[in-house]
Amino acid sequence: MKKSGIIFSVTIAILLGCVSCEEFLNPDQELKITEDKLFDDWYEYRAIEMGLYGLQQDLVEQLMILGELRGDLLTITDNADADMVEIYNFNVSRENKYASPTKFFKLITSCNNLISVLEDEHPEVLDHSLAPNNYDRLYGEALCMRAWTYFNAVRIYGRVPFIPERITGMEEVETFLNSPDTYTDSVHIIFDRDGYHNDTTSRDTVLEKQYLDTDLIIDHFTDELENKIKAVGVNHFIENNDESWEITVWGAFSMHALMGHMYLTRGNLAAAREHFELITENTSESYRYHIDNAFGYDKWREIFQDIDNREHIYTIWFNKENFQQNRFQEFFEPFGPHKYMLKPSYPAIFNWETVWRGSAIDINTSNPNKTVMDRLGVPTDFWRGFGSSYLYVNNGVVMDDQDYIRMFSLRADGDVRNSRALMENMDTIVYKYSIEKDIYDQDANYSIYRAAGIHLYLAEIYTYIVYWRDNGQLATNTKQAVGYLNDGSNYNTSSSRKEIGVRGRVGLANGYSKIDITTIKYIHDPFTNKIIGYLDYSGKIQRQKQDFEKSILDERARELAFEGERFYDLMRVARRRNDPSFLAKTVAAKYPSGKREEIETLLMDESNWYINYFQAE
Repeated sequence: MKKSGIIFSVTIAILLGCVSCEEFLNPDQELKITEDKLFDDWYEYRAIEMGLYGLQQDLVEQLMILGELRGDLLTITDNADADMVEIYNFNVSRENKYASPTKFFKLITSCNNLISVLEDEHPEVLDHSLAPNNYDRLYGEALCMRAWTYFNAVRIYGRVPFIPERITGMEEVETFLNSPDTYTDSVHIIFDRDGYHNDTTSRDTVLEKQYLDTDLIIDHFTDELENKIKAVGVNHFIENNDESWEITVWGAFSMHALMGHMYLTRGNLAAAREHFELITENTSESYRYHIDNAFGYDKWREIFQDIDNREHIYTIWFNKENFQQNRFQEFFEPFGPHKYMLKPSYPAIFNWETVWRGSAIDINTSNPNKTVMDRLGVPTDFWRGFGSSYLYVNNGVVMDDQDYIRMFSLRADGDVRNSRALMENMDTIVYKYSIEKDIYDQDANYSIYRAAGIHLYLAEIYTYIVYWRDNGQLATNTKQAVGYLNDGSNYNTSSSRKEIGVRGRVGLANGYSKIDITTIKYIHDPFTNKIIGYLDYSGKIQRQKQDFEKSILDERARELAFEGERFYDLMRVARRRNDPSFLAKTVAAKYPSGKREEIETLLMDESNWYINYFQAE
């Protein structure tokens, strides 16, 4: 039996504080808070708020590795540490530092603590008849962060223990998890505002230990966010005049992104669409989160240089000057002191380098065998691929643009010998987290939600979601899906802001470069773009939709590679299809031939998609 309470550890309060985004989570902030002053004014609450975001920072390396290394876009090098090798092999020990749930529990219990304090000290947060204030907004942030933490944990572990709000410390979590089916909370300590008056209330509370799977976690927390939040996101802009602030704390847009994401994972397409479109259909003066040319072509890489509210919805911020760093450069770079432990897989590179822009086709509708290319076009997703998401490196020397383009020219001409000679000893590196970074910076931001990702989620939803036609028949609005994926044509064309879409802003939505839902799909040689066959989907509507869905996933891979979602994208689609082989074959494709069959067989069993940290009882 343990004593539990709603006393927020003073150490959390002084972990990290902030004044502006440049001083976000500044550990040098002087905060000397004693129990008699704890929660007396807004300043202490704000310090606690920043402490939660500091704990969230601690999760990003784990989230990226588990979301990407188990997918098909990231692989290990010979320098990978033993824990990375375990994850790559889907053979994870309980001691694996990337698989440990400890950091999730730390954040959950800290959220529990703040939520309990706010409910006790500011009960107005529970009264929806009252106008929202900053305590309501802070309460909303804590609820969102807790829901996000549980959601990510259950996607990793498959089932997670539900930590009651009374449990607010790691020691108590350990006792709770090691207890039998029930856990008795014998003394609940409550400090009044003066820190002493009526400071203990004795009671016995029996807490039942529950393990919740993905569906139950999503059901619980979507219901909580729908019904308990009055407002979300403290407006710090009025204090610091920094517009990027709201992207680095939970706010209305990021809450809708989280809820849409949970509903999509659950398979509730209608609810997911509702929340996502509150983001994409917003009517702000700047048409925020609509996709125009702000990050078009060579500007696409600027998405990863700073925080911008035209693209970023929720981003975990880092800054070397305030000692807020991560190890992404250490993981990915072969330069200087870095270890180069992880790199892009061949399927990831292939996905960027086998798209073509500016192509034209002469279609023979009566005889597809006679369809030919009028214009082959230009190969490679140049703006998002080479120089942005990845680089080629030979003994520490980066391949230049001219040699990169020459390599494609040789391939297209069928000059295999010279193409291979040019690429001899070349290796690939993840570059997305190194753009405009000095070698010791180690402070790349980590995007949780951004506009392109939400648009691609909506393309996926509109591929399948049905509506009633006037004639009483069910149908799908696949034109919407095509618009979200390609050129933004799903938006109102009378808008004063030009929508050009996810592929459109990198020049891949014009003419034959556009991805469409067609009855005849032509198959091309990936290196010459010549037609080598076709698929006929006549009378095969489901197969046709699945093919388009695969195109959406390929686009997510090009747009969002190494941002932590790839494995869960594959899980979601495999579940929708009730076909574990979709995930198994896709992931296995990155492995060498001797290992490929083993991984595919392993992943045909869905239980192996999770790190089985919490055994079924």
